[in-house]
Amino acid sequence: MIIEKDPSFTRALAEATREAEQFSQVIALHNARKRAEKSDLTFAGGRKARIAVVGSVTLRPLADLVDHFIAVNCEAQIDLWTGEYDAYVSEIMDPGSELYRFKPDVILIVPSERKCRYTGSLLDPISEQRQCADKLVGELLGLCENAHLQSGAEVILCNFPLPPYYDPGPLRSSSLACDYGFRKYVNMQLGLACPTFVHICDAEFIGNRLGTLRVVDDRAWFESKQPFSAEMAVQVAREVAEIVSSLKRPSRKVIVFDLDDTIWGGVIGDDGLDGIEVGTTSPRGEAFRDFQEYLLSLSKRGILLAVCSKNDHERAVEPFESHPEMVLRMSNIVNFKANWEPKSDNVRQIAAELNLGLDSFVFVDDNPAEIEIVRQFLPQVACICVGADPSTFVAQLKDSRLFETRSVTTEDLGRVSHYKQEADRQSQLDMSTDMESYLASLEMVGRIAEFQSVDVPRITQLINKSNQFNLTTRRRTESEVLEIIDSPVQIGFTIRLSDRFGDHGLIAVVVCNFQGAELVIDTWLMSCRVLKRGVEQETLNEIVRRAKVLQCDRVLGTYIPSKKNGMVKDLYCNLGFVPIEGTPGSYALASPEYVSIGSQIAIQRDNP
Repeated sequence: MIIEKDPSFTRALAEATREAEQFSQVIALHNARKRAEKSDLTFAGGRKARIAVVGSVTLRPLADLVDHFIAVNCEAQIDLWTGEYDAYVSEIMDPGSELYRFKPDVILIVPSERKCRYTGSLLDPISEQRQCADKLVGELLGLCENAHLQSGAEVILCNFPLPPYYDPGPLRSSSLACDYGFRKYVNMQLGLACPTFVHICDAEFIGNRLGTLRVVDDRAWFESKQPFSAEMAVQVAREVAEIVSSLKRPSRKVIVFDLDDTIWGGVIGDDGLDGIEVGTTSPRGEAFRDFQEYLLSLSKRGILLAVCSKNDHERAVEPFESHPEMVLRMSNIVNFKANWEPKSDNVRQIAAELNLGLDSFVFVDDNPAEIEIVRQFLPQVACICVGADPSTFVAQLKDSRLFETRSVTTEDLGRVSHYKQEADRQSQLDMSTDMESYLASLEMVGRIAEFQSVDVPRITQLINKSNQFNLTTRRRTESEVLEIIDSPVQIGFTIRLSDRFGDHGLIAVVVCNFQGAELVIDTWLMSCRVLKRGVEQETLNEIVRRAKVLQCDRVLGTYIPSKKNGMVKDLYCNLGFVPIEGTPGSYALASPEYVSIGSQIAIQRDNP
């Protein structure tokens, strides 16, 4: 984190940056931050990010806007390098170029929209038009691939805003020979074909949202080769910063919502089942139903739904069970709190029962007072005060950007059922008096497999969101995980777990470095929902088994404390490791002497 000499300045700068929409405002904030850095007022240390910007346009002041938004969003010091005008192809293709000597973490590529057009005839066959577009897509993605291979950097590629002008009329939507149709096709193919290390800065979407006439500034292009209007440049830079900050930041997992005047109109305790507004019988009721449909769509994407309402429990449950116009049912809710306790206490209790960190939560309520209480007592929870107009609720949640994800995995889609299954397991545990008998009754099967490319999104997701059972809390991008697969000195394996109640999916990730006679545990993390079932013991069994295959004398482990991983501070000692004298947080285990620890998990290996 940043070492802040003046915290009030930093907070004010961040708040002003979030609110700024005008080019002049952002440039003024950028200049203020730079002066503060020189005066050592703030941003005096902390995490660094090396950002390179290349393209076929004039890169400043766009690069300065990017620099500012990333510095504020990611709370990092930025080292910025910009290429020459329209030299990006040679800069990317030359292994000895300044671009690679700079050693960037992220490379932003900004091609000009004027290079995205069909140069043939309107009468050319559609196959020729498509071939030309596909060739451009291949060239752009080829540049991205070369940039990544030469530098290891994540690549952000700006796609192309659509032209705002009427010409050439109806052909806009029926031919690739006109700029509008050609760019739409190229943009779609770029998105469909880009590899995991390429991230699209969607200038087409941003331009449509802003208004295409406000995107272009033809005079600025002819005078100084600016790629966008000043207003558009601000939004593109903000989007680039959002992409950079999301590379190693998980999305929120749980949305906790109020009931009265939030998912239905009225107060169930006063108005009764027949008196609340929800459904197609009125515009207001239809808006509440639409909000419920959006919440259900989030559930289908793997976001957990929970209720936190000041209500009598029986009355609060009634609409979910009996109202014919309700979209949400009790089967969609993973945790239901309806009582008269403070909502901050209830949200904290929900987090404990789901075994998830509060920074995974979003709280939604129509009452500003309730929102403020949760904000004060649970600052880690993101809060959305939806207000009084239900027609705006869906838009507010969508534009919060709290539920965006870089990828969707099968585990995400099954998360709701996993938590429902966990409730069944807990019920079984409550009826059992003997833990070993209970574990045996689960009929657990663990499957161990090498890292596979198909699992990379889920592996990356776990690496970047697991905080509690995570020995080192080292984060990785998808491209960095892919590199482990082919590495001659790194071992990466995963564990999946299933039992008679269902499949937990991929729940453990291990990365080890092979260093001669020692196997060093670089990353060891697990989903907390499978703790105390023997997975940690079987994970160590597998680590030592591999150490023996590699003829390593010792397995070394490191514990790097964080604010959230205190639960594993004694893990290595509890598993038989010995602290290494003079090196705090480092532990060693003699692999030849190790005897496998038994468990109630039947282990299967994809690659024995």
